[in-house]
Amino acid sequence: MNWTVDQLEAFVTAVKFGSFSAAARHLGKAQSRVSTAIANLETDLDITLFDRSARLPILTPAGEDMYAEAEAVLKQCQRLQSRALTVSGGEEISITIAMDEAAPIMIFQHLFEDIAKQFPLLKINIISGSQADIAKWVDEKKADLGILFHLKTLLDSLEFMSIGKFSQTLIVAPEHPLAKISAPKIEQLNQFRQLVIRDRMGITQAKAISPNHWHIDSYYYITELVIRGIGWALVPEHVANIHWYKGALLELSTAHITDPLLIEMGVVKRRDQASGPVINWIYQALNQGVTK
Repeated sequence: MNWTVDQLEAFVTAVKFGSFSAAARHLGKAQSRVSTAIANLETDLDITLFDRSARLPILTPAGEDMYAEAEAVLKQCQRLQSRALTVSGGEEISITIAMDEAAPIMIFQHLFEDIAKQFPLLKINIISGSQADIAKWVDEKKADLGILFHLKTLLDSLEFMSIGKFSQTLIVAPEHPLAKISAPKIEQLNQFRQLVIRDRMGITQAKAISPNHWHIDSYYYITELVIRGIGWALVPEHVANIHWYKGALLELSTAHITDPLLIEMGVVKRRDQASGPVINWIYQALNQGVTK
């Protein structure tokens, strides 16, 4: 058994990105190094992983089996690296937390109060974004932890722990034509503009119901535009129920909306990242139901 982790990484990345050249760009290596690593892996395993007769390499049946195994080995290697860094490291001096801008404010204020008491010398940096922004910042090591609403599959480099689910509510302005309909049907909603959440980069966006829709990167800005009668929206209940919106919004029944109305919130970190006392404490606090 002479294969290496670098060979597995080249193989898995080539499968995910569809070609050796794309894998090389992602890994920041010359294409020849990626091609050689995969060829050496095939030699070491005595298995042909790719059919190279077409313009782009295609996994062989044996390659498909090996891909699943290689991906699992790489994930375990990342966890091993994380455990080693955790054992060798001490308490964190500072951490950066990336938070979805629509995370329930009061709940996380209490969490940060507890962190301040538990770790009085810790420096915390808090940055905010929307959905895929959070995962991207954690993956790029711009943040140590991310707290986000989970709408789509996350990057393979990240581990996700669910910390709660939140219902969405249908909101309109009191003067909006839909305000006269307590439980609007889909065909009625389709007659008016919908304001739909998306991340700042436009990578991830919620599914629109109405063919007439705008994409906006903040639930709070969506709500402000709803108040001005620009459209209707589905937003987390805790956003619609904030005291400063009292009297400015109407909540309508979602009885005729068949799409899932629960949004899962969770915390993410890199799988290969060390977990010191502070991050472990935060994970334990969140796992105990701080958002429930």
